[in-house]
Amino acid sequence: MAKRTRRTKLQMIDTNALHAELERRERTLVTLETRRDKLMGQVEEIEAEIDSIAGSAPAARAAAPAKKKTARKGAKNVSGRKRPKNAMKLDDALAKLLKGKTMGVTEAAEAVQKAGYKTSAANFRTIVNQTMIKSKAIKKVSRGQYTAK
Repeated sequence: MAKRTRRTKLQMIDTNALHAELERRERTLVTLETRRDKLMGQVEEIEAEIDSIAGSAPAARAAAPAKKKTARKGAKNVSGRKRPKNAMKLDDALAKLLKGKTMGVTEAAEAVQKAGYKTSAANFRTIVNQTMIKSKAIKKVSRGQYTAK
């Protein structure tokens, strides 16, 4: 008597169905690559426009983030985002901003950005809140109100 072997799910799929799925994925890949290339072209246009504006203003050029790409050995920037560079850490910028003032978290987040602190965070207010809580240079005056020590 012959021994029956158990078939896996992959073995049960028809080869024509597998071929059709591979073709569908290749078409999707081509579509996504085309979309990515188009977006990268738009990013390059925007960067060129930024460079042309920053090139005419010495102060803006000094404040612009460096174009140099540095990464740890073997590390990859998965998101493709460039992280903005700032002259000082967030807690120092907040302490300088709050010197002699009392502000709420939202107000401080907006003010520190108006003062020139750059961020690409979608949740910057939350980051400011955590920084204010942890910072030794900032003290809590009352619920939601902070000042510099």
